[in-house]
Amino acid sequence: MQCRFCKTELNHIFIDLVNSPASNSFLTKEQLKEPETFYPLKIYTCHKCFLVQADEYKKADAIFNSDYVYFSSYSTSWLKHAKAYTDKMTERFGLNKASKIIEIASNDGYLLQYFHEKNIPVLGIEPTANTAEVAVKKGIETIVDFFGVRLAKELTSKNIFADLLLGNNVLAHVPDILDFVGGMKIVLAPAGVITMEFPHLMQLVDNNQFDTIYHEHFSYLSFGTAQKIFSSQGLELFDVEEIPTHGGSLRIYAKHTEDNSKTISGNVAALLKKETEKGLNGPNYYNGFQAKALKIKLDLTDFLINCKRNNKKVAAYGAAAKGNTLLNYCGIKNDLIDYVADANPYKQNKWLPASHIPVVNEDHLKNDKPDYIIILPWNLKDEITAQLSYIKEWHGGFVIPIPALQIIK
Repeated sequence: MQCRFCKTELNHIFIDLVNSPASNSFLTKEQLKEPETFYPLKIYTCHKCFLVQADEYKKADAIFNSDYVYFSSYSTSWLKHAKAYTDKMTERFGLNKASKIIEIASNDGYLLQYFHEKNIPVLGIEPTANTAEVAVKKGIETIVDFFGVRLAKELTSKNIFADLLLGNNVLAHVPDILDFVGGMKIVLAPAGVITMEFPHLMQLVDNNQFDTIYHEHFSYLSFGTAQKIFSSQGLELFDVEEIPTHGGSLRIYAKHTEDNSKTISGNVAALLKKETEKGLNGPNYYNGFQAKALKIKLDLTDFLINCKRNNKKVAAYGAAAKGNTLLNYCGIKNDLIDYVADANPYKQNKWLPASHIPVVNEDHLKNDKPDYIIILPWNLKDEITAQLSYIKEWHGGFVIPIPALQIIK
């Protein structure tokens, strides 16, 4: 296997999370009777460019299809984040009715709806037809397709260019990252701005976020590596923000290298210095991650076995992809966790892959009154603990698995 950026042969394993089904593939009742396909979940570190990456064991078009069940609008905190972003970008870059906003991986229109409300022209690009359909109903023009050089050329042939080109949590999801960034170079207006948000590799390592590794994430990015990738395609990063979403993410700002209208923020040099001091540009930083994941596996399974022995009922909340990585790596099945509640009706009445834990609505949890609720999307723990605060009525407790097992009674 070669590095998808610098083409160096990959020999250094960052972590092996054992074979598992795709983390976003929920099962119907009929599919429970069928054999499941398991894929390797082995992640490598390139010791030349330090891009952490997975091989494309499951093709992107098999992951992001019409069965895709992640609809962004079911997270209230994510909608709040999206609204704040649109306000900030509109003010900072003077966006107006003459501007063109293009979002890559626009999902159900969760973000573009706020630009649309400001009467700023928008275009969504989304490969999953079912989420795109919801966006269209909101009045968001949406192209159902994967983004890359091919689509970028099609858009520019129709004189469509982006004044603001954005993508949240998509840069890590593309198997051919050079084609993706190369497409952005093509469709970006001469004085346009790109913003991309993605989980920061430094946070993943420092906070033991191994469950954010799954088959639909092909790359795990530091700021320094992202800078090299964008530079290779004629784009320059001129600003960066560290933001709290998804356990610690980066929002990067890019422009054409030849665009001299924007100054380079001091944030760029500051974050590169921080990553260098942390050791992200050397191989030793990436050692020992497997052992940290194993400790969580042992602690969580010990807790669940003890609950079972003491006749304590355990449920989970949030049928997130990261939860499937955690459960399948730990070997946890429906004999230790009874069910997972989720607000998304597209996930309800289905079963998690491999573990076969049923997904139910929140009313089921209220009626069942479990002793413990494991919060699988731990990055939303504040939102979820507030939403489920009523469990104190029956002295229930929350369990947060990452970065270390925490029990809140």
